[in-house]
Parts: sequence; structure tokens; C-alpha cells
Amino acid sequence: MALKVVIIGAVAAGPKAGSRLKRLDPSAEVVMVDRDDIFAYGGCGIPYYVSGDVAELNGLRTTSFHMVRDQDFFRGAKGVEVLAPWEALSLDRKRKEVLIRQAQTGQERRLGYDKLVLATGSEPVRPPIEGLDLPGVWPVANLHQARAVKTAVSQGRVERAAVIGAGATGLEMAEALGDLWGLEVHVFEQTDQVLPGLLDQDLAHCVAHHLEEQGLHLHLGQPLSRISGSPDQGVRSVAWDGGEVEVDLVILAAGVRPNNTLAREAGLEVAANGGLRVNRFLQTSDPDIFAGGDCVANRCLITGRETYLASGSLANRQGRVIGTNLAGGRASFEGAVGSWIMKLFEMAVAKVGLTHNRAVEAGFDPVSALVVASDRAHFYPGQDLMYLKLVVDRPTRRVLGLQGLAGAGDALAARINALAALLPHQPTVDELSNLEIAYSPPFAQALDILNAAANTLDNLMAGRLKTISPQEFARLLHDPGADVVFLDVRGLQNAKPYLEALGGRGWRHLPQESLAERLDEVPRDKILITMCNAGSRSYEAQVTLRTVGIETLNLDGGLAAVKKWGEPIIPPDQG
Repeated sequence: MALKVVIIGAVAAGPKAGSRLKRLDPSAEVVMVDRDDIFAYGGCGIPYYVSGDVAELNGLRTTSFHMVRDQDFFRGAKGVEVLAPWEALSLDRKRKEVLIRQAQTGQERRLGYDKLVLATGSEPVRPPIEGLDLPGVWPVANLHQARAVKTAVSQGRVERAAVIGAGATGLEMAEALGDLWGLEVHVFEQTDQVLPGLLDQDLAHCVAHHLEEQGLHLHLGQPLSRISGSPDQGVRSVAWDGGEVEVDLVILAAGVRPNNTLAREAGLEVAANGGLRVNRFLQTSDPDIFAGGDCVANRCLITGRETYLASGSLANRQGRVIGTNLAGGRASFEGAVGSWIMKLFEMAVAKVGLTHNRAVEAGFDPVSALVVASDRAHFYPGQDLMYLKLVVDRPTRRVLGLQGLAGAGDALAARINALAALLPHQPTVDELSNLEIAYSPPFAQALDILNAAANTLDNLMAGRLKTISPQEFARLLHDPGADVVFLDVRGLQNAKPYLEALGGRGWRHLPQESLAERLDEVPRDKILITMCNAGSRSYEAQVTLRTVGIETLNLDGGLAAVKKWGEPIIPPDQG
């Protein structure tokens, strides 16, 4: 008798599971149910459709060979029957039946199954803001909403927009509205940084500086309290504590949570983070019900704890595992390390594993360092600086995570992906120091920035390197009472403008290559900070000075990191 499988949800994990099953077991009867009439699309591409990078809505629905993934496609090419728009109302596990209802007609029917797949995805978080239901307030959870936003903008009905949430989706939508369409965009975030939970505050500050340079208005630590307007005319303005601005459009991007209502009401186990609890074979607490994608809780391969990750890539990989196991296989999904990357105007931003703050929360004793180096050979045309922050557990020397910024997204992705492959195996600083990276001047340095980051952490943990953060450096630079000397060890051509502008604030110049012969010129009665462009020459200077008993602090990431952080090294009135 043919295996009967019902799949609830048809965006990412569901279609992948059904298609994989039919390839392994063509005799299986597969019915996929979705409450939307547009399904099987790349939701992560919505900001790029709004921006115009993806010209047509169907561009997010088509295959690589330009077929639209609709009912006819799944029936003919995959052997999967799709019922849409039908909504799953309830689940009878004892009878193995799902009650569904047709959205337009209200017709109800029951579907029997041998195996069930829950791929119900996520739903937008709705913060308690007055006016959230007004016309013109749009989440970006499906293609209908994406089309409505783009239509309003392209028809000239929007001059100013507000985005609620400075997470990845919120910032991508802010870029889409501000970059191509030239709108005045205000981004509101209740925490004090952009990309909360994804970046530590120092790198988040660099990202915020870049966004403000591109014309976005960031309101960090300022959640919206009210959206004003009317049911007839829509949104008119948004207000927060101490301010109000007129807007014509509001994007709701305050995060997502697992859509677990159907599963929870059926008595399936749900984790504390709201995701369905699944085993390594992606079975729920009912072995005949599988689940994957944004509706499940995942195991963090670094901490071993349950975590929540909403990712199209993860959903597709889990869908394949589910399809294999539906066909009698024993594929497993062990968990994830949480790799992530995005583009924001001319900057690529990425993370894998734990941030420093998340490592503390997980019970580690983390130490971290910011490393700045060329993304390829320094002599190769087009090379650019990359900024990496490596996080390590101090007592075990285990690498916990990596964050990064770069102009070249492909170069940054290569380093993030390399560490993503290593993290499940608990690599140490020493292993990362000797990690083999394919080398050629157009692609990397002979000693790659990943190796350099590991070496920096090794020096830091051994006490050979003592650092000061860009934030603390900037505070001391602008503190007239600080008893500090800033020792610039670069060449005179680089150092001269800073020396002329900031000499009265304790800025001194001693080139690293002649420092050993000029030790008598080094002050010994003040806090001494060594610095260069990226931190390597100033570390050499720190070592030289330590040999004669002079202790210093080396600027973490060098002056390049301070500039990226957004601090004006030379005040405009003196530069």
C-alpha cells in the first residue's frame, strides 16, 4: 500500500521534503497544504524584490530553469498535489487526520495520513504599539505584502517610511526603501544597537555608522509608542518618547516567532523558545509527525542547548532530511552553529557561532579580539580591509564564534563558511592558527586573516598582547584630563596630519622601525597607547617597549577600526 503523507506548509521545508520523498519513493501519495495561494518562494529575497534587484514577483517563485512553482508545476514535475489556499485547523493524532478549510469558500475536509510533516514556518512578532493595525503598516512575511509595499512605493505614494526593528530583515528593508527609491527612512529599535543578538555592540556600532552615512535615520533605544492615522487614509505619523515624524508607510520587522499553534493544540512538545521539539531525525514527540524549518527548535552545536534559528537555508536542508526519513532512511540533522551573512549598502556583515555576549550568557569565559587586515594580498589591485572579531573560550582555548565586516562579501563569506565547517568539531586557537587556506594574491594573503586572528588571540591569552578597545581609545582621546600619550608608530606620511592636529592632546610619533634606537624619547610616566593602521606594527612596538620595562596598551584593530567605528580621529575644525 502506498505511503500517505500530508505536509502542512509549502514555502521552504515542506516542498523540499515532499520533492525528496517522491524522488526516493515515487509510489508515495503526497499532499501539501498551504493557507496562501502563493507558495514555494524565496522569502529571503523579499527585500531585493522591493528594492528592484529582483524585477518581478515571480522571480522569487521560479526555478533556475524559469518554471513557476505553482500547483501545476508540483503536480507535473514533482508528483505532489498542492491544496492552496487551504488552512489546517486542527490535528487528530489518534485518527491520523488533519482538518483543513478552503480560504475562499469555507469548505472543510479531513485528510488522512500515515506520516505528517509540519512546516508551518514563523509569524511576525507584533509589539504592543498603538495603531499597528492601520492601513499602510506592513510586515514582510509573504509575497502579497511584498507586492503591496512595492506598489505603494513605485506609484509615488510614499515619501517617508518607518521600519520597526533593526534586525536583519528590518535593515534590508530600510536599505531597499532608501537606496533605490530615495525615501526618507527612519529605523526604530528598542535595544541600543542594530542587529541585536547577531553582533556584539562594537561591530554593531560600525554598522550603524555606515547606515547613517548612507542616509538612514537610526533611533536606537527608542521603541515606537504610537502609529497615528485613520482607517480611511492610513498611516500619518509615528511617535516615540520625545519625538514624532510624519510617515506614509510602516514596515513591521520586529522579529519572528515559531508558528506552533496547530502543533501545540495537538499536544506536541514545544521548547521554551516556542519551537517544536524534534530529535536528530526531525521527528516530533509523535514519531509519525516530522517538523522542520522556522517552526522548530534547533540544537546549538556549540552550547548543546536548544536555540531558535529562522533561515531559508536551514529549512531546505531539514526538508531534505525529512524527505529521506519519510522514505525509510535514517538521515540525521545534528544541529546548527548559526551562520549568517547580509549586505547593507556597500558593506557585508556576517557572523557564525557565538558573539562575546552570547558566550558569557552560555557560561563560557570568553576572550575576543578585533583584527583588521587585507582581504587579499596587500599588493593586489582592489584589496580592501576586512574586520574580524574572533571569540575564544579562555580556559579551553576553544573557538566559539566569529563576526566580520568587509566591502567584499564573497571574501567575508569564505572566512565565515570555513569556520562554520570547523565549529561543530570544537576547534582550538592553535588549530585555527594553522588552518590551511587556499592562497593566491587575488583571493587571500599568504598568512590569511583567519590565521592572523587566531595568532592575535594566542598572544592576547598569553599576555604578550595587551589591548584597548576603539571605544575606550575614543573616550581617552576626547578627555582633556586623561594622562595619556598616543604613540603613533606609522611612517611620517601617515602620521603627520594626526600629529599636527592632535599633538596638543598627547599625540606623539615614533616610527616602529626606529623605535629601538629612540627609546629615550618614550614617556614613562603616563598611560601609553601604541597604534598603527591595523594593529600589527604597533604590536611589534609594544613588544619592543616591554623588553625595556615599558608597558603599553595596543589599539585593538588599529586606527582603521576606530574610523570604521565612526569616531572622527581628527576633529573637523582641526583637520
